[in-house]
Amino acid sequence: MTAGHRAEITLRGSVEVITEFFHYALNNILYQRCVYPASLFRQEKKYGLSLMVTQDEKLQEYLTSVLSQMDKWLTAGHVQRLVLVFVSAATKEVRERWTFNVQQERDAVTGAPVMSSAGSGKTLKDVTREIQGIMRQITASVSFLPVVDEILAFDLLVYCAKETHVPRAWEDSAPLCIPMRNQQDVRLASFSTTVHRVDTMVTYRCDDDVEGDASMLGIAEENKSVNNGKSSETYAAEAGSMLSDKMDVVLN
Repeated sequence: MTAGHRAEITLRGSVEVITEFFHYALNNILYQRCVYPASLFRQEKKYGLSLMVTQDEKLQEYLTSVLSQMDKWLTAGHVQRLVLVFVSAATKEVRERWTFNVQQERDAVTGAPVMSSAGSGKTLKDVTREIQGIMRQITASVSFLPVVDEILAFDLLVYCAKETHVPRAWEDSAPLCIPMRNQQDVRLASFSTTVHRVDTMVTYRCDDDVEGDASMLGIAEENKSVNNGKSSETYAAEAGSMLSDKMDVVLN
């Protein structure tokens, strides 16, 4: 390759980058939010970082099934967003929503730009640098998100266009939102392959009797290990057995 020349990322290459990003992002969030015991994760080098990846076979199988189908939908241009939802196992209230909005910067069929940022000429190294920033923010999220002091279940929602063909293994789902009066939004970084753009945001429930800024002062990190006489590891061990086999899609 000559100096100054940049190989253009293809649709196939972009889909692979995004699917791989989701794999590591979801694993990282599940680890950071103590949904599964830390002992079920191992370190893996990716994006120049040490990231935690699950060793739980059932969870691995579930994530692989979801991301495999997402790969097909991304290629067809049907995916609008992926949402990771944490729900209280006791009350069924939604506690957190991690939203990854996906926008097409190039037409899936013609390859023509559909956004002004398309065609800017990026290398995989450029994209990796942007993804690295998002992973760092996910890891740092424990400094402002509420302490996990209950058993959490989680669900993955894939938002797709109405004309999307949905396999039988998938179920139509409600959006599972947090009431506006109780929610706090934090926008994280984004990345672009020039074919797709992914914007990241976390929304968490902040009840009226909870000081929303307390965790910003580092209190969440100090209290992370013990809550109400139970450790986060205990909550995670109990939650780890609650994984559902169902896969959910929201048709927009």
